[in-house]
This record gives sequence, structure tokens and C-alpha cells, in this order.
Amino acid sequence: MAEKRWDVFIYGDVNVDIIIPGVEKFPEPGQEDITDTMETYVGGGAALFTLGLGKLGLRPVFQGSLGEDCYGKFILEEFHKSNVDNSLLCFSRKRKTGISLSFTNEKDRSFLTYRGTNAEIDLGDIDLDQVKQARHIHVTGYEGRRNHGEYLKLLKEVKELQDVSVSFDVGWDASGEWFEGIYELFPFIDVLFMNETEAIHYGRKAEAREAIGEFAAQAKIAVAKLGKKGSLACMGGEFYQAAPCQVKAVDTTGAGDSFNAGFLYGYLKGKSLTECLFIGNACGALSVTAYGGNTAFPTEKRLYEFLEEQKER
Repeated sequence: MAEKRWDVFIYGDVNVDIIIPGVEKFPEPGQEDITDTMETYVGGGAALFTLGLGKLGLRPVFQGSLGEDCYGKFILEEFHKSNVDNSLLCFSRKRKTGISLSFTNEKDRSFLTYRGTNAEIDLGDIDLDQVKQARHIHVTGYEGRRNHGEYLKLLKEVKELQDVSVSFDVGWDASGEWFEGIYELFPFIDVLFMNETEAIHYGRKAEAREAIGEFAAQAKIAVAKLGKKGSLACMGGEFYQAAPCQVKAVDTTGAGDSFNAGFLYGYLKGKSLTECLFIGNACGALSVTAYGGNTAFPTEKRLYEFLEEQKER
């Protein structure tokens, strides 16, 4: 078999995150408060996942849309630094690059978001001739009943390519419905990602373990991100678990996407499921040690150094 052009094809959201730490209260009308710092980073779950893969030495390609503005140029530069192929990125003539303002303090975070070019995301824009040049495709942005048909159509078409594996991060259901029709998608998914709460809601179960066991009866592998409790996976009726890594959290933005990138790196490298979970935990843990969803994401070298450090604890 000829070598593929890319390791992973990603289509999805990309924007800038402007993080404003230490915000305990918002200014009263007509008043101005001063903050010590504001920092600009790449944001968007699909983009953070992509940057992580690139930092680990894989060959990701990202398809998405940017505005013809300074933020679009900034994102292009960050992708280039992290070994991301930008050849499928396009510039919108209708909208500007999306922006998310993140107001953080030690207890909580609040967001104010302009979707910008992310409002143009349409699975119909994915070219299967491009997808088949990759070993794997990662899918995000599911919104239940609203776009279920589009995802089912895409996953069926990718399955017919035969030599492209699929990972799918379900994400939070803002509608609160937790559409049961999602089970239709599972037979076409190789790696299904959910966090603990999502698994419990979609599975209608009391615990994530029971839910992913049911999901894995149809998907090849079902993975639950358990936060401070580590992570859990099920394949072929067997469960695998990995303990969390110990770090001091500064900003949890992008932790789940960083876990996904680490896990998928291990998966594409042929690692065992337990190793994939540990690598995912390590990438997720390191990502929360600095502001920004990808700032502290490790290189491949730093990843293995960190894993050794964790073994010595």
C-alpha cells in the first residue's frame, strides 16, 4: 500500500481565544477596570486537537475557514509552527475569524464568543478524495438531531473508503436532548470519545463505565475522559483504565482535545489501549499547566520525559 499523504484529516472549528485571567467581577456600566494581562491563543476544539498532533510529530491536515484579518494570519502562523498542513484552509469573504473571550479566576470561567467563520462549517464541504489521502479522519461538531443526518452520511461514505479509520468526539449537547439516534453512528466509528458527563447522559446510565461498555458493543473502541480520575476505555467487552497524571492546573481550556490528540497519537503508533490512555492523560495534564489550550502541549520528546517522571512518583 502506498504511503498516505497525511496521518490525520481534520475538519472543524478554529478561532482565537483571548484569555483574561483574574477576573473576579465585571466592571459596572460606565466604569473601566484594569487587568494585568490579556493573552491571545489559537482556540477551537478541532484546531487544538490538530496542533497537538503536529507537535507530536504526526502529519495532520486541517480543513476550515478563516477571516481575512490579523487573527486569521496569526492562526496560520501557529499552524505552520506546529507542522500542520494548511493547504485545505480557505478565507471567507463573508465573515471574520471567530473570537472567544475567556474571563477566568480560581473558581470559574465565563465566555463571550463570536462564531465568525465557524458559522460556515458544513460537512458537505469535505472532499472524500482528500480524506482518502489520510490514514485517519477526526470528526467533531455533532449537534444531535439538528445535524445527525449529515454525520451519518459522512461516516457511511468514509467507511466505504475502507483504509481510513475514524475518531469522533461527541462534545456537549447544548440542547439538553442527548439524542438517542446517536447510536446509529457508532458502527462507523473506530474511536469514540466522550467525557464522563456526556457518556452518562447519552447512555442514560448511572456511571460512565456502564455507558461506554454499551457504546463499545457497536463502536470499535469507546473512551471516557474522567478528569481527575484519569480515563477509561472499552473494546471487545474488555475494559482498560489509566490513572491521572499529577500537575498543577492553571487553565483547563482544551484539556479534552489534548487528551484526544495524545490518545490518537498512540493509536496510530500501534500502542496498546492502556498506553494510549496514559499518553492521552499525559497530554491532557500538561495542557492545563499554562494559559491557552495548546501552549503547554508537549513535543514527542517532552511527552516521554513526562511519562517517565510520572512513573517515578
